[in-house]
Amino acid sequence: MADTGKTATGNELHVALAFDAAYVLPAYATMRSVCLSTRRRADLVFHLCHPGLETSAQEDLARIHSEFGARLRHHDLSADEGYQHLATTLPHTRHISAVMYARMLLGRLLDDVSGRVAYLDCDVLVRAPIEELLAHDLEGKPVGAVREPHSLRFAHGRDARHDFDLLDPADPYFNSGVLVIDLEAWRDLDMEKTLGELERSGTLARLPNDQQILNVIFANNWARIGGEWNMFAASKAIEGLDPKIVHYTGLNKPWNLINGLPFSRVYRHVMTNEFFYRYFRLRWKRKVLGLLGMQR
Repeated sequence: MADTGKTATGNELHVALAFDAAYVLPAYATMRSVCLSTRRRADLVFHLCHPGLETSAQEDLARIHSEFGARLRHHDLSADEGYQHLATTLPHTRHISAVMYARMLLGRLLDDVSGRVAYLDCDVLVRAPIEELLAHDLEGKPVGAVREPHSLRFAHGRDARHDFDLLDPADPYFNSGVLVIDLEAWRDLDMEKTLGELERSGTLARLPNDQQILNVIFANNWARIGGEWNMFAASKAIEGLDPKIVHYTGLNKPWNLINGLPFSRVYRHVMTNEFFYRYFRLRWKRKVLGLLGMQR
């Protein structure tokens, strides 16, 4: 399906997401939450980075354009050599897809875009105008992010003495699920060249995921954004803090029928009942087929 929406005007609000076929409807929910939280819906340009989607999935996503006038641009990673190299050489798990590495290539994938782009994981619920996030002072740094509250555990595993030479525990460490990226500065860094150097030095082999890699690359070279822009959904108590972006980290997700998570009823409303229950049935079908050893 071709890209949808208007041609460039210079006033766009660029938002990037990276996902595979299993996360199409969560991606839809994240985009719809962005649209519902701003009056500048027609200025939105969503950059959808994925390793190819079926026509029916692209049609589902295109509802964002038909409902809000936002533009969708698909960046098919299936034939991208740079992405394929990352996807086959860097670690990923059943719960952390290789497609997450696509965010590292945004400078090249969005080669005709200048200024800034907001990167969002597909398990976030946006509750404030995305233009406010994009307008943050990056203090001349290439990226802005929210500090990771569990940084010591994520950066150093079960022993805080681990990998001191790569990530000092005294240095701030960010969560990579919500980012504001200065595309010119990102391109100046030449991410693919940097990754190649880390690979040749053996450093990449010591880093278990994309968040670790980004924190090594941008150590002490990122701007801190307030925690309300990436608040973990640890308990319903955070509803009283009125977060601007809720991040459903962990295995318990808002698309589970019974989850006890904050804003879960809101999330279902944003995804729409049609897509919420379709996704619920699809996930259970995959789970049953997996248990039977029949999953394709």
